Amino acid sequence: MHGLKNHNRNAMNLREQFEKREQNFMSPFGCLSAQSRGRKRVEAPCPIRTVFQVDRDRIVYSNAFRRLKHKTQVFLNPLGDEYRTRLTHTLEVAQIARTIARAMFLNEDLTEAIALGHDLGHTPFGHGGETVLQEIHSPAFSHHRQSLRVVDVIENNGRGLNLTHEVRDGIVKHSKGYGKILPDNPDELAFTNEGRVVRVSDIMAYLNHDLDDAIRSGVIHESQVPEVCIRVIGRTHQERATTMIRDLVFSSRAENGELRLDMSEEVFNAMTTLRAFLYQNVYRSHRVHREFIKAKKILAELYGYLIDNPAALEAELSRMGIDGCLDNGEPREQVVCDFIASITDRYALDLYRKNFFPSPTV
Repeated sequence: MHGLKNHNRNAMNLREQFEKREQNFMSPFGCLSAQSRGRKRVEAPCPIRTVFQVDRDRIVYSNAFRRLKHKTQVFLNPLGDEYRTRLTHTLEVAQIARTIARAMFLNEDLTEAIALGHDLGHTPFGHGGETVLQEIHSPAFSHHRQSLRVVDVIENNGRGLNLTHEVRDGIVKHSKGYGKILPDNPDELAFTNEGRVVRVSDIMAYLNHDLDDAIRSGVIHESQVPEVCIRVIGRTHQERATTMIRDLVFSSRAENGELRLDMSEEVFNAMTTLRAFLYQNVYRSHRVHREFIKAKKILAELYGYLIDNPAALEAELSRMGIDGCLDNGEPREQVVCDFIASITDRYALDLYRKNFFPSPTV
């Protein structure tokens, strides 16, 4: 019993030891766990883990995180096991972001938590699903705002994950669409450097792996890739990742008491060229667009069906374990939007088949 008491006493000090280590090790530009702005609902601190380690674990164990494995990255229902999904994209973002954070002596746990949670609200069928919800639900719908709804409202059967302010801020400000990687408006940037690192890591990840998958699928041929991209960034996945990460780490600098994330003009211009090439030749290609048209039809008809059939909506929410969302007093349209955004590609296909395909007679 005496040994157990000593063990418990030591366990109570572990978090504090980690926090002290951060103070001795971390750059002044990093976000210390002990200085977090806290959670919406006050909780007793974990005796072992820092607040950002707790957030990371809550995200990894969430239902929304598990569903990412069956959500499209670019190619719908890929037949090959090697194609990226929304989950593998998320893991690649986390790996890149944590490497950068470590090199810059930032908070790795905060960086990883933001990266792992950044796409929790992504719709099925990739950005095609996002587009249809913008058209039929609200023009303001976006996957990054939906990711915040997931961790604030939808997860834990309507109670949310109660994450820290820093992680929530990084999640909702990770996306850039086709705008600037790091916008001029500071209100569009995460207030932590860790959140800003995730924003850059996201584009590094998808530029690299979407090109890889597009070549593997035959949508494009390697010979079509602009020569400057291969010459400056690299020909292989490993070369490109190494070039982009090193360039950001060695080009960033302290400026007026703040950390300025930056890249060399040569690498940045090559990344911009690659991005434009992917939008024109992959994301907007006839083959990819044709599948997204089908996906949009499926989601639009499911949305209308569930609006008109509240009993079916309640049954599906219960089946997914998120029927507690009905108790939040929000309009049915919002609940249907949350459901549509939460489901996986295959769940959407099965639900569509069940409700819109004729059943065989016996």
